[in-house]
Amino acid sequence: MIELLEACVRIPSLSGEEQRVATFLCEQMAARGLGAHIDREGNAVGVVGSGPHQLVLLGHMDTVGGDVPVHYEGDSLYGRGSVDAKGPLCAFVLAAAQVAPTLDRDWQLIVVGATEEESATSRGARYAATQLHPSACVIGEPSGADGITLGYKGRLLVDAHFEQPSRHSAVPEPSAGEQAIQLWNWLNEYTQRFNVDLPRAYDQLYARLRQINSSDDGLREWCDLLIGLRLPLKLTPDELQAQFERWVADRPATLLRPALAFHGKEVAYRSLRDTSLVLAFLESIRSEGQRPVYKLKTGTSDMNVVGPVWGCPMVAYGPGDSSLDHTPQEHIGVAEFERSVRVLTRVIQTMTKS
Repeated sequence: MIELLEACVRIPSLSGEEQRVATFLCEQMAARGLGAHIDREGNAVGVVGSGPHQLVLLGHMDTVGGDVPVHYEGDSLYGRGSVDAKGPLCAFVLAAAQVAPTLDRDWQLIVVGATEEESATSRGARYAATQLHPSACVIGEPSGADGITLGYKGRLLVDAHFEQPSRHSAVPEPSAGEQAIQLWNWLNEYTQRFNVDLPRAYDQLYARLRQINSSDDGLREWCDLLIGLRLPLKLTPDELQAQFERWVADRPATLLRPALAFHGKEVAYRSLRDTSLVLAFLESIRSEGQRPVYKLKTGTSDMNVVGPVWGCPMVAYGPGDSSLDHTPQEHIGVAEFERSVRVLTRVIQTMTKS
């Protein structure tokens, strides 16, 4: 089974550059008995059956940058995307192929390899959300073969641009860079206040300074910040944007008022535990001799996109250790990958029984 994943990982597929891997996945799905095509937004889609009830397995094909040479070390396959998230997606394809010959006529099983999940646009998932109407959905993200992910935090990205006329460095007034740091310090203080008495990471507000750049051309000086925020259920992107705007409005008139741009907005999402889909995963994981573990993630996924639209039973599942996402050490265990395929196969069989 690992040969499919190895071949998939060997095909580079940065966000926005997924065509080659989409073609490969469609060829592989067609060879395994799925009707396959590439849709309008570049998603690789495999379909089995035509019943009125849809079970959607939604993963993503794109990866972040960075060359992680594809190779094996012991029982592990190394390579960019092996965990995030070609591992889960290839497990979907293999499990769907196992079930395809005996799928109940009342069901339609759909595998989607979506585009641009890593670029914060989620172009593929947003399109799928308008085209499909699932009775249940599994999102392809690494949870570990024994993990069931029930929720993800929200997201807000903020670009802040500070600019003023150049001045001599001996002038006591704060530079554009120093005023940008004031914004970052204000955000840190706001985050600390917000997180008081919130011990669980999923409930906290996270802030990360992703980029900072300053320069001048002799006539003007400027500083640009890119801030990434991870939001809990109790705080929406629009509410946090309003906090930023109030901070700017309250600044003394003698200080700069930065130009702010907000993007990458996703509301936090958490699915229910008492659904038939969760029960199917619990039983299937236990059948492998494993103890199921519920997880809530501090990042985001396409669950944030389709969850509020579809409103159906939903979890995220897939092989791999999510702490290896985006790292130079990204790798997946072969045995774990194969175990996840067996878990998914049983889940699909359970969910699609008449």
